[in-house]
Amino acid sequence: MNKEEIKRTEKNLSDLTAEFCETYLNEEYHSLCKRLIEKMGRKKDVPFKRGKIEIWAAAVVYAIGSINFLFDKSFEPYITSETIHKHFGTKSSTVSAKAAQIKNMFNIWHYDPEFSTSGMTASNPFNDIVSVDGFLVPISTLPEEMQTMVRNARAEGNDIEFTTRRD
Repeated sequence: MNKEEIKRTEKNLSDLTAEFCETYLNEEYHSLCKRLIEKMGRKKDVPFKRGKIEIWAAAVVYAIGSINFLFDKSFEPYITSETIHKHFGTKSSTVSAKAAQIKNMFNIWHYDPEFSTSGMTASNPFNDIVSVDGFLVPISTLPEEMQTMVRNARAEGNDIEFTTRRD
């Protein structure tokens, strides 16, 4: 598959996921799916060069959905994984295996900063935690100047860890 074919397949995958997200989810999910598809297309060994496009589209939605608790009734939006399989005409075992492959390929997990919805990012339980000497502590327990340092670093997209001096 040459670069033009990869871009064409990326577009087709994006169109398939857009249709699904428009019907069952929302624009934020489509944006996350599109970002993942583009990232897959930049891999040296592009994963979607082989296999049915519907399986890859379903796997992308499944991977993004699974890290954002899409299949949990207590979260919004909510759908069943069966909705994905019926829409794309795929088998659950095939899609879940491809989704696992995608998540492993990019080390994607719950609260992933790149692929989490805004709701997941806001509710991330680790937002208010920082490492001090290897121990996880609430940011609110730190002196005010250290709290400010943590918040500023995170606002710039960086994380921070503190080590106390041992003389």
